[in-house]
Amino acid sequence: MKNTQDLLTEISNLTREIEEHYPELYQYLDENPDTIPSIDHPKVGNKELQEYLNSLKAQLETYKEEH
Repeated sequence: MKNTQDLLTEISNLTREIEEHYPELYQYLDENPDTIPSIDHPKVGNKELQEYLNSLKAQLETYKEEH
């Protein structure tokens, strides 16, 4: 599994790519209030970062296939 810094870098790079090349998709990356944890200090570890990265990749791939 990738370390935290590698995951954050990849998320940042992919988000920037989406923002620059797919602005119509970028608007949908806003945080959904339903996904914000109700606890004060939620644990966000490598597993959660990897899942978020995977979801970004899936959204981009789906968008590319449809357009």
